[in-house]
Amino acid sequence: MPKLVPLNEMEINARISQLSGWAREEMILKKTYLMDTYMAGLAFASAVGTVCEAMDHHPMLLIGYKRVTVSFTTDDAGGTLTENDFNAAAAVDALKYPRAK
Repeated sequence: MPKLVPLNEMEINARISQLSGWAREEMILKKTYLMDTYMAGLAFASAVGTVCEAMDHHPMLLIGYKRVTVSFTTDDAGGTLTENDFNAAAAVDALKYPRAK
């Protein structure tokens, strides 16, 4: 696991440019995934939780009707963004779940 060292602004901007659809809200990295059904969203959220548990980096999940919002920050680094957040975001993006078209 990468060290829990806060990234500086230049590092954050470089890392976020490598991700598709992720946005930064202060020191939170966030993306909303649209799903075809509510149940697909529940299954996707479960898969996100499983992948992130294996990485020992846990997201904040908001499950709504046909949408799941995934957010990362590193509490153990003072609520800042670290490599862990960007690595976890990339792992979530790699999940192959049906998404709304």
